[in-house]
Amino acid sequence: MRRLMALLAALATALGLVALAGPAATAAAGCRVEYTVAGQWPGGFQAGVRITNLGDPLNGWTLTFTLPDTGQKVVQGWNATWSQSGSTVTAVGTEGNRSLATGASVDAGFIGAFTDANPAPTGFALNGVACTGSADGTTPPGTGDDGTPVGINGRLHVCGVHLCNQYDRPIQLRGMSTHGLQWFSQCYNDASLDALARDWKADLLRIAMYVQEDGYETDPEGFTRRVNSLVDEAEARGLYALIDFHTLTPGDPNYNLEHAKTFFASVAARNAAKDNVIYEIANEPNGVSWAAIKQYAEQVIPVIRAADPDAVVIVGTRGWSSLGVSDGSDESEILADPVNADNIMYAFHFYAASHKDNYRTTVSRAASQLPLFVSEFGTVTATGDGEVDRESTTAWLDLLDQLKISYADWNYSDAPEGAAAFKPDTCSGSDYSSDNVLTESGALIKSRISTPDDFPTS
Repeated sequence: MRRLMALLAALATALGLVALAGPAATAAAGCRVEYTVAGQWPGGFQAGVRITNLGDPLNGWTLTFTLPDTGQKVVQGWNATWSQSGSTVTAVGTEGNRSLATGASVDAGFIGAFTDANPAPTGFALNGVACTGSADGTTPPGTGDDGTPVGINGRLHVCGVHLCNQYDRPIQLRGMSTHGLQWFSQCYNDASLDALARDWKADLLRIAMYVQEDGYETDPEGFTRRVNSLVDEAEARGLYALIDFHTLTPGDPNYNLEHAKTFFASVAARNAAKDNVIYEIANEPNGVSWAAIKQYAEQVIPVIRAADPDAVVIVGTRGWSSLGVSDGSDESEILADPVNADNIMYAFHFYAASHKDNYRTTVSRAASQLPLFVSEFGTVTATGDGEVDRESTTAWLDLLDQLKISYADWNYSDAPEGAAAFKPDTCSGSDYSSDNVLTESGALIKSRISTPDDFPTS
């Protein structure tokens, strides 16, 4: 189902979205607002608002605008505190984004409802200053056939045992995973993400959001906002964004079931119209049966599907996402009792110095019957540290290339560990590509993923 194409067609013929009222010359020069309708369905729609401060730095901001008299109302919003009085909507910056430097932008959005037509709002003002802007009903930049991975491949789906692009052709994505956002958020900035897209020529950014270990459970709103911002950063560079609900301890994902439902309901509603989003619902289940993992998946996937029916979802597997091999099992338990959902893939993780021939044999066999995605791997031991095993890493990557299995390397950070791509203190600078800043692991992986992609378009 190509929901976005239908939505854009509907917007063009029925919604009548036009540029915001009032010529730019008569508006104050203190702010700019870009209002975008990213998707619509009967009686409802999803809208995004990008606010750019063109005046003095702000230590707090309030955006107001007027909804047309067609029964429009704000149902749920994000990245701001939303309220509505009559036809006037107010959005107030949150603790994490209340400061806006001159020239800085912030993205917010909401789910809306309407009873009649759905024209654009008017009268946008930031702290009382009228804003220039547009309301064109299109999606943000970073989509379209612009030569980027997302531009070429578009929205992905599962076909048979493969990840396929908009042309129904199997593809392989190659990229990097962040480290924990609570520890290494400083590593994910304009310079590092530009390097990942342009110098490393990656296709994918995996956003590792830990749930425990000082992660999501300590600040759900803040971590959700950070994940969404990285989705936007990836989109702007034509990269796919893999949203990783990084459960590790405890190993039973059902422990975090309510957290997962809340988180995925929010990020799926906010990002449903984007072509670049993939959801990973449980990083590494461990100490738990496949039946329990399946039970969790079949409760979380419908939450995502309610907002985003088309996105690819990755399901973690038993034994730290080893298809059960690390627990003495294999893929047979999944084949005998697969998750009851469409458009899903199963996670496989490996660390090259610890997981060798018997793991590769399992992947080779399973890949002919199950859609697999290596959402995390490392060049070192399963601890994330130790020496790089070049021979085993090369054997693994050759196999994944042969089978067209997508992968994300752990990790794109300057953590003091063997798996890190960068030497310590790299993230305090602006160089993320030269030999001077890369570890042995970083240099090896960059050399692999920076080779040309083979994305079929016919």
